[in-house]
Amino acid sequence: MSNQILMYVLIGVGALFAIIVVAYLMLRKKMQSSGVREIEQLRAGTKEKKFTAEIIYQKLYVKYLKIPFLKRYLLKVRRRLEIINIDDEYLTRKQASKILTNAILIIIPLTLAIVAITHNNVLLMSFLLIFEIFLTDTIIGGMVDKIDNKLLREQINFFSEIRHAYHEYNMVEEAIYQVAQDDEQVEMSRQAEKIYEVLISNDPESELEKYYDIAPNAYLKEFAGISYLTKEFGDRKVDGASLYLKNLNNITQEMQLEILKRDKLDYVFQSLSLISIVPILFMEPIKNWAVSMFSFTASFYQGKGGMIMQILILVLTFVCYLLTRKLKDNGSVNMTIKEDNPWQAKLYKISFVKKFVNLFIPKEGTKEYRKLQQDMKNAATKDKMEWIYINRILLCVVTFIISMVVIMYLHHIVVQNVYTDPTTTYDLIGAMTDTQTQTAMELTESDNQYILHFKDDPEVTVEDIEKEMERGRINEDYLESSADEIQVAAERVLGKIQTVNSEDMKWFEVLLAMVFAVVAYNAPIWMLKFQARMRQLEMEDEVMQFQTIILMLMRIERVNVEIILEWLERYANIFKEPISKCVNNYESGPWEALEQLKEDVSYPQFIQIVESLQAAVEKIPIADAFDELDTERDYYQARRKESNERLISRKGMIGRGIGFAPMVVIFVGYLIIPLVFIGLTSMSTSMNGMAAEY
Repeated sequence: MSNQILMYVLIGVGALFAIIVVAYLMLRKKMQSSGVREIEQLRAGTKEKKFTAEIIYQKLYVKYLKIPFLKRYLLKVRRRLEIINIDDEYLTRKQASKILTNAILIIIPLTLAIVAITHNNVLLMSFLLIFEIFLTDTIIGGMVDKIDNKLLREQINFFSEIRHAYHEYNMVEEAIYQVAQDDEQVEMSRQAEKIYEVLISNDPESELEKYYDIAPNAYLKEFAGISYLTKEFGDRKVDGASLYLKNLNNITQEMQLEILKRDKLDYVFQSLSLISIVPILFMEPIKNWAVSMFSFTASFYQGKGGMIMQILILVLTFVCYLLTRKLKDNGSVNMTIKEDNPWQAKLYKISFVKKFVNLFIPKEGTKEYRKLQQDMKNAATKDKMEWIYINRILLCVVTFIISMVVIMYLHHIVVQNVYTDPTTTYDLIGAMTDTQTQTAMELTESDNQYILHFKDDPEVTVEDIEKEMERGRINEDYLESSADEIQVAAERVLGKIQTVNSEDMKWFEVLLAMVFAVVAYNAPIWMLKFQARMRQLEMEDEVMQFQTIILMLMRIERVNVEIILEWLERYANIFKEPISKCVNNYESGPWEALEQLKEDVSYPQFIQIVESLQAAVEKIPIADAFDELDTERDYYQARRKESNERLISRKGMIGRGIGFAPMVVIFVGYLIIPLVFIGLTSMSTSMNGMAAEY
């Protein structure tokens, strides 16, 4: 029975094996068909490998989100990239992770270099390591700006293709849709698809307003707005050419000027931020070289004077670096993006903090309140007034604490140097030999014994020290010395004792720390004024942008002065506040609202635009009021280029002065002046000593 069962099992297994072989052969034949092969090839071409750069960046993105310090930078980069990469989560994560990874690869070697160069100077090393936080923002910002500039260049090619597509379809939305299918310019195609969705939506006007809030630059806003107006009101011929295409050409010319401007600003400022930082890396090598070549400078570099000079240079470098960054601003819209809920807002929500901060904020309606509000408007800051005052208070408190700590540390350095510095006369050139150093240190140790014995006696005299030296109770170093030698040694020891006893906190040092705190308290306001001053340099550029917008709108039917004002408000930066006020007051009286706008601004070229708008309200058509914009277009373009050249030249001149200031101060104030001053002092002391001997 068992043999029969075994036979049946073998037959079943054989039959099953035969069925599997037949099925395999049939499936193999089917898999070799052309259709299946084509599908496999397509899958193989699109399938990602396990360790491609794409996958690595996606995994790194998830890792960075789990690290608190890196998460802050990652989300900051992401907020800027989300505007460019509309609804593309995969690309946004990849670019954000890639930018942060590249920044880390730059910062880590820089950190190692800083530690290697400044490991003997804890203050300098600590400052530079903290400074890297600000440097990281610059590196990341530059990488994101490249993506933003890339989008701007893609827009020029996109508009060129739109012209051809519009000739073919003669419909705005169809032309945009066809060009948006281009996969080579991913960022611009995505923006075009969004604009197409806006134009074909059930409520394009409200959707257009939403797009204005997320558009990465003003030129895409202009393109979307002109496309909408053309779709709604139709195109028309002006001088035998399509008005829509002429407007596209105007926007293209504006973008070309902007690209040239950004390229020139990048060229002028590409190394200034680095130049303002790099010199402080040479502070320690300069000190070591000076001390090794001229030993008489050791008392300066290792004492209070050298430390004060180091602190001043570090503060100057920090200020110059911030000013250079503010000055370089290339006009990217993304630069103005702020967190909706920054740490200042979170801190202000705490009840006792809010009550304390409100004590410093000026009351509404006061002169101080209006002045600060005007400074904020002129600087176009996105910060709220309470955030600014939180910054001011924290800067004040932190600066006072740091100043007090630094002052106490300076006193400690002086006392420490008294006990540790070799005691010898100045050598004008060269360093001491090992024998000289050993002798000098033995003399220092001998002096220290007398200092420790007499430092608690405020009435000690040279005679008291001489008596102890002659008796030899403290040490026996002067038992065989002459009276003159003992007198010199006693005077030296007394000088050291007076130095040790005098190095305590003075009332004027506390007052000085308060002065530094007041300066820090006002620093955010001064920064607002500096930003406002820099924005004033760009007034002419903004007015010429207004002229281009009016030139595009003035020949479109059904466009009136109110629509033009709304467009100017949308794209305004420097003049946004007075134009917004004019738009709000327009319904109560167009002429009066425009008259108030003239009073609110003082720039002559902008006032000319307002006067032309007043003429277009009641007297003449808009096209006639701004007829000179069309007839003198070439002149305005040439003047715009010349204006940009002047702007870049002025910014470059200011930037070079600020950027090179730390380098000049380091080499002049930290090297040359100490060498000359201490050298002359040492020479004078040596000459007096020689004269006394003879």
